[in-house]
Amino acid sequence: MPDYNVFPDYKTRKEIINELCDRYKFIKHCFAGKSVCGRGIDVLHIGNTKNRVLYCGGFHGSEYLTILALLKFFEECCEAMESDRTVGGCKIGNFLSIRGLTIVPCVNPDGTEIALHGSDAAFKYKPLVEKVCTDTYKWQANARGVDINHNFNAGWCRLKQLELKNNIKCPAPRFGGNHPESEPETKALTTLCRNIDFERAIALHSQGREIYCSFGRHTPVLSFRLASIFSQASGYNIAFPEEIATGGGFKDWFIEKFRRPALTIEMGLGKNPLPLSDFEEEYKILQNILCLGAVV
Repeated sequence: MPDYNVFPDYKTRKEIINELCDRYKFIKHCFAGKSVCGRGIDVLHIGNTKNRVLYCGGFHGSEYLTILALLKFFEECCEAMESDRTVGGCKIGNFLSIRGLTIVPCVNPDGTEIALHGSDAAFKYKPLVEKVCTDTYKWQANARGVDINHNFNAGWCRLKQLELKNNIKCPAPRFGGNHPESEPETKALTTLCRNIDFERAIALHSQGREIYCSFGRHTPVLSFRLASIFSQASGYNIAFPEEIATGGGFKDWFIEKFRRPALTIEMGLGKNPLPLSDFEEEYKILQNILCLGAVV
């Protein structure tokens, strides 16, 4: 069984994923694409292939506890399918035959490597990273200095106005890029969603123990209902983003593009990067949301 109390860098993730795929032969493993630096963006799937939910993590470099959470939850679901065990008190294996689970553990593999191993992990973009940020353990963006969760085509014009208002005009921790889907990581995720008819999507971030569920007039009622159910099960608060955090996000794009439920879940409390020692406690709380997201 993999150890999840480790920093989930690229090498460690590959080891965990290979171990899971070797043990559970029913896992479908592929890649959505590659990062700026050529690192693979893993996609793992179990259960029904027609009706699916999508869970994504690792959008921001220093939010690597979200990667661990998705991998651990995925393994628990695999074990439940094989042995009929419960996950968080729920016989989730039964539900996965009705609604499958697809996870993208790390949308931004370069950002995670930079946060864990410093600017050398950015390869030819090392000078850019060092210019933009001296504390690389707090790194959020991809290797080109673009915040992946501001690079989706949702509320784009409004987002650019807010960036200019905040003097964000070039690669920086919250720079959304020069145009929507300018980054290969963003394109990989949008292409995946266009090719697979996901019923709903959940994006994991940290921190705040908060739930964001709406974006504009196309937000489906089910988004609000799911947020309420998740909040009651976890104690997380339903919240609304501050001005500069509005638009450009994956959750925003999914709602606007497909008119289907999408939620952003902020795990943990404190400042990013959250310490590895917080993982087990925070995962126990988050597990309730992850279970309900697949079965409700």
